Amino acid sequence: MITNHHEQHFGLPPFDFPRHGAEIPAALPDPVSVAWRIVVDSYDSEESWPEAFARFRGAVDIGRVRALVVGSWSDPYENGPQDVIETLCSVREEMPELRSLFLGDISSEECEISWIIQGSVAPLLEAFPRLTEFIVRGGTSLDFAPVRHESLRKLVIESGGLPREVVRGVAESDFPSLECLDLWLGTAEYGGDAELSHLAPILAGTRLPALWALSLRNSQIQDEIAAATAMAPVVARLKVLDMSMGTLGNEGAAALLSGQPLTHLKVLDLNHNYLSEEMRDRLRKALEPAGVELDLDGDDVEEDDEDDEVWRYVAVSE
Repeated sequence: MITNHHEQHFGLPPFDFPRHGAEIPAALPDPVSVAWRIVVDSYDSEESWPEAFARFRGAVDIGRVRALVVGSWSDPYENGPQDVIETLCSVREEMPELRSLFLGDISSEECEISWIIQGSVAPLLEAFPRLTEFIVRGGTSLDFAPVRHESLRKLVIESGGLPREVVRGVAESDFPSLECLDLWLGTAEYGGDAELSHLAPILAGTRLPALWALSLRNSQIQDEIAAATAMAPVVARLKVLDMSMGTLGNEGAAALLSGQPLTHLKVLDLNHNYLSEEMRDRLRKALEPAGVELDLDGDDVEEDDEDDEVWRYVAVSE
């Protein structure tokens, strides 16, 4: 589960705009100095998110805002953010400096990640062509139609289960400037039904010429992803490769070691894994002398053995 909100957005500290009923300070931060977080109560909210944004719009020069964080909207476990998306699209001309947008910075206390109802997010990318960072949390009812975006450099989709249609939409999009792609694929139990075939265009790298950081993580098929990645053309130009938070075992790690060289990487993140100590030693000996920063933390991860069947778990599901 996700218990905390992000501590930084676009290199800026978050600032919660006062909620309904709270006094708005006379001296608010400079619009460019913080990531503005607008949130309403998840349960029985007395104010809708568009109403909260209207108050924000009246108090802050939104023309200078660079980073915007959409926290919880009203009853996100029942309602998608369509009114949020429509509200933001309606002010596209008023927010020419917006560079970072996070849709769904919602903690587990407000709504579990796999309970968050999402919506069609491509209109946001179309409305804000100068965005360089876009983050979405929640995979239920998420729709990501293929889109071309010239400026986007970082795309993150956090979920306990990412539908194959979303992965396909991302893979079929044209992002010529995208440097960092981070997908939390999740489990089938929570809608994560993407297969290796849906990741193929990403691993080929043909639509992502600027990519240098790739995260395909939190997956129940982490071994399969590792095996496919071991021979993927995109890896040769990566600096960061992240297959953390999933069910990676010795089979996947061995595939990585037997594939193309990884000594050019600056970071290989495999934390939350099911690796033996012998396999961890093999990885360290193969990569650390070359200067690869290797994260193998997995000491608190254990397999469940029930009825002679071994169960592994991703880090974030419900």
